[in-house]
Amino acid sequence: MQKFQFEGSAAAITGAASGIGRALAFELAARGCDVALADLDEAGLESAAKEISATYARRATTRRVDVADPTQIQDFASSAVAEFPSLNILINEFDQVQMAWVMDINFWGVVRGTRAFMPHLQSRPQAHIVNISSIFGIIAPPGQSAYCASKFAVRGFSEALRHELAMSNSSLRLSVVHPGGVKTNIARKARAGAHLREGVSSKELGDRFEQLARTTPAAAAQRIVRGIERNEPRILIGRDAQFLDIIQRFRPATYWALLARAFKRMSV
Repeated sequence: MQKFQFEGSAAAITGAASGIGRALAFELAARGCDVALADLDEAGLESAAKEISATYARRATTRRVDVADPTQIQDFASSAVAEFPSLNILINEFDQVQMAWVMDINFWGVVRGTRAFMPHLQSRPQAHIVNISSIFGIIAPPGQSAYCASKFAVRGFSEALRHELAMSNSSLRLSVVHPGGVKTNIARKARAGAHLREGVSSKELGDRFEQLARTTPAAAAQRIVRGIERNEPRILIGRDAQFLDIIQRFRPATYWALLARAFKRMSV
């Protein structure tokens, strides 16, 4: 299968003001892509766009977008395609700050973004969608019910859509990404509003999980871009994600008993 050609491509990236989304914008620009950046954090967007233009001489546009608003998502898609007719990469990555609307943001934000860009992407000879789930879309720790539900939903939606695209012989490809402990405070944001059982506090689980975090956003972005290039259907980020995925495969219904003992042995 032909590798994805990044030089001369263009990407739309939501959640681009910080974390993995920002790192992906820089990685794609370094490989020759123009980028349309969206986020609620306008200052972060402007900073990223200026640095991309100065460092890589690529065009970078910015737009403030609330992914909970379908109209704003559609407007972003229209403006991004108008600015970059060659746009053929979509990255759906969202900062999990607004956890009161966790399902609306984490899941429906991905669905809205995918639907808004699909008509254009399917017209391109080569195009790719990247929907970012989480390792919590593969395993489900106690106290993370809302967050896990949203990330499992992203996984299910993305995998079904990928199969539909394959059955229709579409040129559009799709990858779903499962980051483990990336150094973006994801575990702490994920547990907002959670209530853990058996006397384990939210802070305790977050502290323990973050001890596994060894992957930088830049390294995560490089891994994701490599996955696009190779058309990998599932992209695991970090050795912790790989380990947790293996444990879940071997013990799909009882993995938490094993992981809970491992977390308990870790110092806080």
